[in-house]
Order: sequence, then structure tokens, then C-alpha cells
Amino acid sequence: MSLQNDLSQYGYRQELSRQLRFRDLLAYGLVYMVPIAPMAIFGSVYAGSGGMVALAYAVGVVALVFTAFSYAQMVKAFPMSGSVYNYAGRGISPPVGFLAGWVILLDYVLVPGLLYLVASVAMHSTVPAVPVWLWLLGFVALNTVVNSVGIRMTAVVTRVMLVGELIVLAVFLAVAGWAVATGRGRFSWDAFYNSDTFTWSVVAGAVSIAVLSFLGFDGISMLAEETRDGARQIGRAMAAVLVLAGVLFIVQTWLAAMLVPNADALLAEGDVNGTAFYDAATVAGGGWLATVCAVATAIAWGLPNSMVAQVATSRLLYAMARDRQLPAFLAKVSVRRSVPINATLLTGVVSLALGLYMATRSDGITLLSSLINFGAMVAFLVLHVSVVVHHLIRRRSGNWFAHLLMPAVGFVILAYVVVNANIAAQRLGLAWLALGMVVLAGLYLTGRRPVLSGLAPSQAAGRDMERV
Repeated sequence: MSLQNDLSQYGYRQELSRQLRFRDLLAYGLVYMVPIAPMAIFGSVYAGSGGMVALAYAVGVVALVFTAFSYAQMVKAFPMSGSVYNYAGRGISPPVGFLAGWVILLDYVLVPGLLYLVASVAMHSTVPAVPVWLWLLGFVALNTVVNSVGIRMTAVVTRVMLVGELIVLAVFLAVAGWAVATGRGRFSWDAFYNSDTFTWSVVAGAVSIAVLSFLGFDGISMLAEETRDGARQIGRAMAAVLVLAGVLFIVQTWLAAMLVPNADALLAEGDVNGTAFYDAATVAGGGWLATVCAVATAIAWGLPNSMVAQVATSRLLYAMARDRQLPAFLAKVSVRRSVPINATLLTGVVSLALGLYMATRSDGITLLSSLINFGAMVAFLVLHVSVVVHHLIRRRSGNWFAHLLMPAVGFVILAYVVVNANIAAQRLGLAWLALGMVVLAGLYLTGRRPVLSGLAPSQAAGRDMERV
């Protein structure tokens, strides 16, 4: 095992199974991001961006490319599960790491519940005889079983599902492209720029919604202890997934924007029923295409997407628990399957309970989406700071481009998006952060202040890691 993959220098044993290659990471990231994700929130982004939906996704790609670069820098420095929790804890200080982990929990713990809920509501509308709660139970049970078997089983299932999503997307792009070419839509560049509605604050607000589609590329970092080819592959996979998915998002939303049947009404009233994309698909190819897109979206969110989200969440819980910052039982790893079994099961239970509760609220999906986006973006801000503190200040790196310019630009872009995000999301997110500070204070008062094992590897090991 290379030094870059050796966890012993940080005081940990290799408990998870290193079976994943670059192609597995690529498939995992694409499935997590869902190539057809914009179909579910197209109307909200369209209305929020003044019709410039493709621009919102393009800005999202640019903003998160800087974030992916910062992830690549930190995963090489600390090649282990835990993502921003470990990067901030080891790059800045353990208390900051705890708060970063607490904030990103808002993202990771809520994401599976949101995905299950959206998928179950969509499937119920397609098959009304099956209630929402039963769809929820079925999705959660199936994914929990697959993830409990082992990471290899998860990788195989997600690759198969990914192929199905890409086929559906290809069908839509072909039919929609032909529809625009033959006059059923109105060819226009307004989805990229419309002088009548353009302001940067409008675009930033829309990006804060569209970023929901991008969440998942960062989840690849959770697999650092399960990849065979080294931490460098993590960074490459994250960048590749982000750019590839971004291109797919931009193309499909641009085509859909040219096929929206009543653009003025959508801008004025919003997408109350969440059917704007499917209405555009109906214009392009008829009801059959709308049904295919709707069912594919529901299945994608309810099975492969929520499956890999559960994997990422369980790894975060596992990483924090083995550092005694969450209950110790979450650090238990199945000897036979090499998966954090208790964390996996708990994620399934919480997702089910959360989905069932939010299904009773009229604003359940909107509320969850806002909280998830806020948690993710705040965690990304902390990530950028971690790069500067760890590499530039502590290690006195002379690479100003990688360790100052790139994270600084990423920080500024995301900070602008956070400031222009939904007010309710800002308030709830800050309330969650305040609760985290209370919990942190409780840890100090009970003598369990955040401490990360092996925080300072030997100077020699540090030099070797830089050479790897």
C-alpha cells in the first residue's frame, strides 16, 4: 500500500474494502448527480433565473470547478473518509472540523430523505393505487439491503442504473432536438442570456436552486478509503464528473427552454406542479415522452441516486464516530462485508422517518431542498478556507495559484450565491449551525472536545506524501 493510502499515519486501521477503480468513481459520481436531475427542478430554476436556466447551470459548473479543485488538494493531503469534516479538522483545527461536519450533515443526512420523498411522490402520481408511504418504504428497504451487502454490489447496481438514465436522456435530446429543428419549438439563446431579465443577483439566486443538481460530485471524496488507485484518482473523478454532468445539464435545459409551451406564465407564476419539463417533453414528442422522462426521473432519484447518497452519508457518520464526535456504535464495520453497517442502517431509518414526515407537509420538498443547498454551500466555503490555511499558511506552500487564487475565487463565487439564497434557507441553516455550536460546547463541558488521531504525521512522512 502506498504511503498516500496508508491510514496508519493518522492513527486509523484500514477497515473498509479498497475495491473501487476510476470507472467506479465516475459512475458513482454521475449516479449521485443524476444526469437527468434538472428534469425534476427545471421549472423552479427557469422561473428563478428569468428564463436563463442554461446560464444558471453554466455558472454552477464554473463555481463548483473551483470547489472540485480544492477537494483535490485536500484529499491528497488527507486521503480518508469524512470529506470536509476531516479536511477542516486537520487543515484548520478539530473544532472547526466538527462544525464543518455538522453543517455538511445538513446536506448528507437530509439528501436521502429528499430523494426518497421526491421519487415516492412522483411514483404515486404515476401509480395512484400505491400510496406514497409504501413507495418510500420500498425504496429505502431495497437500497439499504444493497448497500449492506458491500461497496462492490453498490457499484454494480449503480452502473446498470446509470446506463438506463443515459438512454432516457439520449432519447429526450434526440426528440427535442428534432422538434426544435422542425419548428415545434422556438430556437433562441435566451436560456443563456436575456437582456430583459438579466441581473447577477437573479442568476445567483437561481444557481442556489440549481446547485441541488450538482450535489454528489463531492460525495466521491467519501470513498477515499475504498479506492484502489490512490487519492489522486478521487480529484480526477470529481472534476470529470462535474464537467460531464454540467454539459448534460446545460444541453437538456436549453432544449427544454425552447419547448416550454407558456413561458410567460411559467415566469410569472412559477412551476407550482413541478411539471414544466414534462410539459416541454410533451410539446417535443407527445405524452409518451413526458411519461418516460417522469418515471425515469422518479426511479433515478428513488434508487441509484438515493443509494449512493446513503453510502456517502454512512461514511460521514462512520468518520465522525470513530473520532468520538458521534456515538461509537456508528463506527462499527461489518467484518464480512467491510461496510459501516450501523451507520448504513441508521441512514435508512432516518431517511424513512424524514420522508414520511415531510410527505405530510405541503412545503416538505421545498424546505428540504433549501436546507440541503445551504448546508452544502457553507461546507464548500469552509473547504476553500481549509486549503489556504493548511497548504499556504501551515505548510508554507509556494503554489499561490493552487493554494490561494483558486480557493479564493471559489470562495467569492459561492459566498455571493449564499448571500442571494432563499431567506428561509439562510435562517434555518444558521439555526442549524447555532445548534452545532451548542453541541460543540457540550462536548467541551463533558470532556469530549474534538480530537483527531494522528493529526500531525512525522515531518518525513509529510515530505514523502508531497512526492507521491
